[in-house]
Amino acid sequence: MAKSQNVPNSHMKHTPYDGSSKPFTIGLTQLDPDRWIEPDEALDFYLSEKARLLSASREEVFAAEDRTETAQRELVDLLTDYLPHHYPELYRRENGAMIAGGRRVALDGDVPIVVAGSLIQDDLAILERKEGEWRLTAAYVAFPSSWSLREKFGRTLDEIHAPVPGFEGGSRNAELIARMFDNLSPARFVERFNWAVNVDGALHLPKSKAEGIGAEAVHLTEAGTFIRVERQTLRKLPRTGAIVFTIRIYSDPVAALRNRPDAAALARAFIGQLNDLTPPQAAYKGLVSKREALISALLSIAG
Repeated sequence: MAKSQNVPNSHMKHTPYDGSSKPFTIGLTQLDPDRWIEPDEALDFYLSEKARLLSASREEVFAAEDRTETAQRELVDLLTDYLPHHYPELYRRENGAMIAGGRRVALDGDVPIVVAGSLIQDDLAILERKEGEWRLTAAYVAFPSSWSLREKFGRTLDEIHAPVPGFEGGSRNAELIARMFDNLSPARFVERFNWAVNVDGALHLPKSKAEGIGAEAVHLTEAGTFIRVERQTLRKLPRTGAIVFTIRIYSDPVAALRNRPDAAALARAFIGQLNDLTPPQAAYKGLVSKREALISALLSIAG
């Protein structure tokens, strides 16, 4: 498979490392439904990457259980109503298809969740409550952040979150997430953010970055180190009661911080978050080997 390219013209739209979103917390906030999806000028780049990955390795980016098509179709129906209404300059319906940017997406050209994911920059996952637990039953995830859809597909929330420090089955966080999924109203949208640091700015990063607590330090450069931000949203589908999880990836070189008027404050806040990570948390994020070099680079930006 050809290597993914770095995201062009990234503008640091979201900066959760400014202290607004603490790592390893649930961190859900109310989301205005009008802001559910956030397409931008890189739409065609993302959709091209998705199409390339789907063609090259469909089984790595798409999976769906039988009898999930009703929930998938409900998601398509919601998106094909939402997108032209909120972004008429980018989307319009046309003869059984949706025009997304300059790209024509046939609404019956693939399984529904693939059609839905071919319209937007976000990855999509559907979770359904089965036998008393929420399970990942359908997904089109072209841009995973250090995890494999093959490993997560069909698993429960507890199994999906098992490697995350503080989110193991039986933990308070695990119980709160399950309760939130059960009680989420279709009228209430929520969002959360996550960040990571990589030496690769590509969107498709399925390989785990976790490392040992004693990992040796590595050298980093600002231009060759990327801040990867996930914007995640959750909403419950009104008809089926399934939950849709959207994941939008933003990837920015650390050097781009210097172009911001709030660069010094952002760098200081980021240093604070890095220093606050426990050894298991730093190891999970793959930052044991990078933390000191990253803090040094951020201190230079902070002046």
